[in-house]
Amino acid sequence: MRAVRRFTVRASLPESLSGLGALATNLRWTWHPPTRDLFASMDAELFDAVRDPLRMLTALPPSRLDELAVDDDFLGRARAAAEDLENYLSEPRWYQQRDDADLPPAVAYFSMEFGVTEALPNYSGGLGVLAGDHLKAASDLGVPMVGVGLLYRNGYFRQSLSLDGWQVEHYPVIDPNAFPLELLTVGGRPVLIGVAMPGGRELCAQIWQARVGRVPLLLLDTDTEANDDDLRGVTDRLYGGDADHRLRQEILAGIGGFRAVRKYCEITGHPQPMVFHTNEGHAGFLGLERAREIVQADGLAFDEAMPAVRAGTLFTTHTPVSAGIDRFPVDLVQRYFADGRLVPDIDPRRVLALGAEDNPGLFNMAHMGLRLAQRANGVSQLHGRVTRKMFSRLWPGFDHDEVPISSVTNGVHGPTWVARELSTLLGREWGLDTGDGPLRDGVSDAQLWGLRRELREKLVFEVRRRVRAAWLQRGASPLELGWVDSVFDPDVLTVGFARRVPTYKRLTLMLRDPERLRTLLLDEDRPIQVVVAGKSHPADENGKQLIQQIVRFVDGADVRHRIVFLPDYGMSMARYLYRGCDVWLNNPVRPLEACGTSGMKSALNGGLNLSIRDGWWDECYDGSNGWAIPTADGVTDPLRRDDLEAAALYELLGQQIAPLFYDRSPDGVPTGWLSMVWHTLETLGPRVQASRMVREYVDNGYLPASRMVAAATGDGYRGALSLADYRTKLEVSWPRLRIFDSELLVEATEPLVVGTEVTIRARIDLAGLDPSEVDIQAVVGQVGDDDELRDTVTVPMTADGIGAFAARLKLPRPGSIGYTVRVLPKHGLLAAPAELARVVLA
Repeated sequence: MRAVRRFTVRASLPESLSGLGALATNLRWTWHPPTRDLFASMDAELFDAVRDPLRMLTALPPSRLDELAVDDDFLGRARAAAEDLENYLSEPRWYQQRDDADLPPAVAYFSMEFGVTEALPNYSGGLGVLAGDHLKAASDLGVPMVGVGLLYRNGYFRQSLSLDGWQVEHYPVIDPNAFPLELLTVGGRPVLIGVAMPGGRELCAQIWQARVGRVPLLLLDTDTEANDDDLRGVTDRLYGGDADHRLRQEILAGIGGFRAVRKYCEITGHPQPMVFHTNEGHAGFLGLERAREIVQADGLAFDEAMPAVRAGTLFTTHTPVSAGIDRFPVDLVQRYFADGRLVPDIDPRRVLALGAEDNPGLFNMAHMGLRLAQRANGVSQLHGRVTRKMFSRLWPGFDHDEVPISSVTNGVHGPTWVARELSTLLGREWGLDTGDGPLRDGVSDAQLWGLRRELREKLVFEVRRRVRAAWLQRGASPLELGWVDSVFDPDVLTVGFARRVPTYKRLTLMLRDPERLRTLLLDEDRPIQVVVAGKSHPADENGKQLIQQIVRFVDGADVRHRIVFLPDYGMSMARYLYRGCDVWLNNPVRPLEACGTSGMKSALNGGLNLSIRDGWWDECYDGSNGWAIPTADGVTDPLRRDDLEAAALYELLGQQIAPLFYDRSPDGVPTGWLSMVWHTLETLGPRVQASRMVREYVDNGYLPASRMVAAATGDGYRGALSLADYRTKLEVSWPRLRIFDSELLVEATEPLVVGTEVTIRARIDLAGLDPSEVDIQAVVGQVGDDDELRDTVTVPMTADGIGAFAARLKLPRPGSIGYTVRVLPKHGLLAAPAELARVVLA
């Protein structure tokens, strides 16, 4: 018989154990070992099986709870843990200890997925795990942040394999009451927020709160009786459904998410956010709701409200290719906004203009995100360059490096991912901070090598367990699986490859020459073992074919003890891989990897990266912290490129990596290998931290955004009104602004040399604009056959008579030099010269 409804009953704790509830529901336990130890001491075997304190309390027999309720030793440790949590939640931290009074009182962080823990399965992959790490690091630093997303009743899919190696998806139904979540209520009734739907209907959502240390995470859930049946399913699956379904989700995430934040802060007294950070463009509609709030509450026009909206918005894109951007048919977007109920007092035509792109039939969410945010960034230095080029058409007339999109390289939350054993060995909370003093002080190579083998051995046991479970799920008999006990060896060089499986990540690059791979795996003296994992999007047939190819290879009786594919990749599996693998492999097509943080987690555990120089590895590889796979730049045939780069991969594994790993000192320690491991820990440790990432966002994003919001909204929105008036003035004057002529004046009669002082003059008609309202520049740089300026230097030009402007400068470099003159807008509330996408060139 099937249940018609499922629900979860939480444990009733004795009064003396009531403090365990707060410890179990605050997800700080996911990165705080003492709290996990406390729950493990209640029943070590059970905790090892569930790895979730809340489930632990539900699963423990009442008799065991009664025993613990009178156990003075346990109660003392429970009180100490509760006091420690309270101190963590209330004590001043990095953010509170700063002197800057302009820091925002709160920041709202929007993401479609949050990978905080496997105990809250609300993520699909790297984007969500990054968002979870962002919240954890913000909590550790004391950044007053509110996370905002959706709660998916079916989550993301669970993966298994068919007998022939094809990916099979399963969508388990979740009950929020079974997870570390609390429903936001007033007077015992759920708080609902609503967003208008076409046809006069309303989509309602209740708000679940997860506590991520000091950070509340609000998750909107439409599975409520207040909705019609079709609307109840809006938050059913992460990245599921057709375009209409996805658009409803993104409207709810942005507009509904903003309303949920406002409601939450009103009820709880949490400071209202001043700065809003969107992790990808999915929640971009929140800018429209912010504009609607200002228009209705303060009586401003839409154009007058926009400077205040933009000033407080940051947009982070993780997409290195245009095909990865969310786009919706314009007529579909228009259907949701046309009647004016969704964001009242906002002209639907203005909404559509925000998402305009080259294809007039599509609404581009990334374009809207860039137009509604004054600050935008990619997630690695290389990705920043790629993104500036990709979106350069939105800023015509500007060089790619002038496009106002910066970069903040992603980081990972060390305490979540670093093996506890490594922190113990190093004598510090490795991953939480880098600590003081030499990292290897008092720690020998032999000790580190012993720990690395211990972690590899744990991975081997986990691999065997998962391989057996996967084959049983595929239909094998237990009697057929005796060979599983010999899968992997704790003394063999172990390579890990685990990630999502879009085609550009090239899961099967290692299979370009199967015989060469087989030779590496089965080498008698220097064998290699490879663990592979990853999920393909349910609609990605090409990705599923790649998984099937790798599975068919690893099923071979001659290699299955040396290479495995583990289904259902997630955070729980990932920890074993990051900690136990000696080498972390990443071989995307450059430059299609925005960042790729999995290799960072391996590095923090003493793993060495073997990667294409893409994403974070492009800026962090130094020649001694791993290996860079050469790229076949200039080769346009993708198959030929794969052949060349696969050959380079085999060469590195066979001729450099394996020999170094197996080159042992008389006491059996690979000193050359460990010198690279120590170097990796010491140099990459500080660079790959999520705490470093969040500090950069605070200093370069949240703080300047807060100052700009204050300037825009203060004194009755004086700054915003000024910028709106200025933009109106530009609409009239800019098309008529002209640079008539320019000249280079040289006083010296000798040949020009570096350092010669010259004057550049130009006659300009500013079309009614005051010189203080524009930035007039002379631009000097090297020039090639195409007359394009490179390596430029800009010098401001000042008035030199009526309609005349001049600049003096010293010639900066030898060679063929050229110059031009340009005029840019200038206003105190502009964050970058190119912000308004206006420039007049000579």
